[in-house]
Amino acid sequence: MSPTPVSPVAPTEAPPVLLTVTDLHVHFPRPRANPFKDAEVVRAVDGVSFEVRRGTTLAVVGESGSGKTTTALAVMRLAPITQGSVQLGTTDLSQLDDRAMREARRRLQIIFQDPYSSLNPRQRVGDAVRAPLDLMKIGTAEERTRRVDELFTAVGLRPEQKNLFPHQFSGGQRQRINIARALATHPELVVCDEPVSALDIAIRAQILNLLVKLQRELGLTYLFISHDMAVVEHICDEIAVMYLGQIVERAPRKAFFARPLHPYSVALMSAVPDVRGGRARAAQRIQLSGDPPSPIAPPPGCRFAGRCPVAEPACAEALPPLVQVEPDHWVRCRRVEQVDGRPVGPLALPTATQALPVAA
Repeated sequence: MSPTPVSPVAPTEAPPVLLTVTDLHVHFPRPRANPFKDAEVVRAVDGVSFEVRRGTTLAVVGESGSGKTTTALAVMRLAPITQGSVQLGTTDLSQLDDRAMREARRRLQIIFQDPYSSLNPRQRVGDAVRAPLDLMKIGTAEERTRRVDELFTAVGLRPEQKNLFPHQFSGGQRQRINIARALATHPELVVCDEPVSALDIAIRAQILNLLVKLQRELGLTYLFISHDMAVVEHICDEIAVMYLGQIVERAPRKAFFARPLHPYSVALMSAVPDVRGGRARAAQRIQLSGDPPSPIAPPPGCRFAGRCPVAEPACAEALPPLVQVEPDHWVRCRRVEQVDGRPVGPLALPTATQALPVAA
């Protein structure tokens, strides 16, 4: 009896792209102090492009002032888009008028950073979760009530708790309520604006595990904003590092955490606490001198050059483009080179035996 032929296993196809951000600029004009001088403009986001595939998580990281939160707000159309486009599926959100945008909001929702100020203290939490359903007239009154009960159960709360007020919950429970409210309209995209940064360390892990669980069960797509690299490694599929309004590196999670290429990315990674490295790792943290340049008048060259431990004079002359150095790995640094067919950055991640160049 001849063996039954085995069909070859088809390669897993990448999920389709849900969110496409192209050349996004968000500039805020400052009040004119002198009528005889040109108006100053804050370039909060200055030419950002990325894609997020359906059912995955893109983490956008960077220090305060890098433009990551402004990028998230622009995606939500909560910050004005100066230039560029934000496309959700086949819908160009940047071209929608106010009425059309209100209709589209059921497809994308946001979880804010502070679980305390994002809930009305005089509103019962069940009404807060139900509010998006009422505003968008989704379902009947009975269906909305059932939906609220389902959401409380999904985020680990009891349905009978919906009659309580925010002050009767802990910070972690309040963030669970915010997550339930964000999921009320069955959104395709959820923007998470540092959703665990205001919580205790022990509670952060619970909320992150909840977000991962909900993503797997509901097929959610996350745009995750954070400054904490340890948090990002736990939840993201892809990572984009921002500095002074621009993306300086974008890569899949495994490739990035195994070998970051941009010096700024390496500096961020060196600051991640690691119990395995102990004091030796802490002593070798890359210390960056000075502050980022002003977003009103960014330098003509690499915006990180003034703080970079390995910058050359040429780095300050012209802004390097964001270049693809290997599949799905992009970096904005003129000093990244190809060695034996693989990209190598100018600054290595510290190890217990490795000395580091430190900015003066």
